[in-house]
Amino acid sequence: MYGPWTATFMHEGSPRQWPYASNNSPLPLPEHPVLFTKEAVLWLDQFTGAMTENLLEGEALKAYVGSYGTGDGTLDELLEQVGAPPLSERRPILLQGELANPYRLQEMNMGPLPLIPVRLEGICRTWADGLDPRDAYPGIHHVTLARTPGWWETSHVGMASKDQLKRIREWLDNGVRSTWRPVKLGEGTVRFEHNPTLQPPSTLDVEWDGTTERVSLPMPEPTGPPLSLDELLVVVHTRQGCYNHRGRLSRCVHMHQRAFHEGLFRKGSSHRWDDILTLR
Repeated sequence: MYGPWTATFMHEGSPRQWPYASNNSPLPLPEHPVLFTKEAVLWLDQFTGAMTENLLEGEALKAYVGSYGTGDGTLDELLEQVGAPPLSERRPILLQGELANPYRLQEMNMGPLPLIPVRLEGICRTWADGLDPRDAYPGIHHVTLARTPGWWETSHVGMASKDQLKRIREWLDNGVRSTWRPVKLGEGTVRFEHNPTLQPPSTLDVEWDGTTERVSLPMPEPTGPPLSLDELLVVVHTRQGCYNHRGRLSRCVHMHQRAFHEGLFRKGSSHRWDDILTLR
């Protein structure tokens, strides 16, 4: 059973005060599980669940998420206090980019949304080959997904209501339908992560044989159970896919927004979205 989180740094307070700049999007992201509200970012510093290797789905999945909370109550009790739908009326969605940033969520006028850290295994976060000009000229790059055998890194799952799922899709599309597509993953693993200091493989750890990139290092021991991919909604960039750097991927953890835009963007081509990820 896990107690309070032990890492040393956490942003709290109003989401309007959360650090965010378009040149550094989507960073910084929460290091710990939080409940986002328009008024405050609440650190869910208590967890009363137990470690299990069982695949979580249905009521077991929602019960596990319901084990997060604060000294003032469980996650469901906190949602009730702010007048938000309970976990029973929510669905997990992978928020691999800036939609896990509280500043962005408050700009979208998003209602209360639990954000829970997860570990991606066998899939990575990479830059979409496109620009969103709403915030800055010439625009920012959003984050999509691609396969990398043996890879791991942290991301976030949001427990979203039906209205929030619609708002997320519409915001990403920005008036152009089918730019982003809600899908279910057909490969990789997404599991809850309880180690806020987990580090991904380095650039030198990614092997390249001229066709495929992979990581051969031993994967760190799991700290949480896997989510059923049948229940997890993922939104991926389908207009152009992700950036293709001479056959290789530009992973977000290795190259941040500004360095990617100034150093690589439009100096290569695109990977088709359905060539880099298997879907159900």
